[in-house]
Amino acid sequence: MDLLELMKKRRSIRKYKGTPVTEEQLSRVLEAGRLAPSARNMQEWKFVVVRGGLLEPLTEACCGQAMVKEAGAAVAVCAVEDHMMGCGQSSATVDCSIALSFMLLEAEELGLGMCWLGSFDAPAVKRVLELPEGWTVVAVSPLGVPAESPDPRPRKPIGELAVYLGE
Repeated sequence: MDLLELMKKRRSIRKYKGTPVTEEQLSRVLEAGRLAPSARNMQEWKFVVVRGGLLEPLTEACCGQAMVKEAGAAVAVCAVEDHMMGCGQSSATVDCSIALSFMLLEAEELGLGMCWLGSFDAPAVKRVLELPEGWTVVAVSPLGVPAESPDPRPRKPIGELAVYLGE
């Protein structure tokens, strides 16, 4: 599929069938994250795959969002190092966000769904997953077979978003 068409097709999935994600599917989603660019190519991230009995306590740490336990798996994207880039942005936030974006697109390509959670208790997620000191939970997303097909969300026209300077 054309990349732009894939991006247009992708949706945040909040309902899952609970079907297990295959090892091949999981490997491809993680590979997409591995291939993402990072500041100074440091790749200072870890992709923590959560399945089985840990999905229930992870759901609680994600503010009780049932979609976490209903999916076949979840991925917590963690930064293991952080530094301020020359532009004043956190490398942890930027790098992990790019990696999860790549994973979201690969999941869509595979017919899977993900939803970038905007609400979770990062220290609680860290405790539930027993993550090492120094790791920062940047993002969490369920990963599974969609049980819904949401309509597209409205998008602003490019004229409202793009600013052209110079010639």
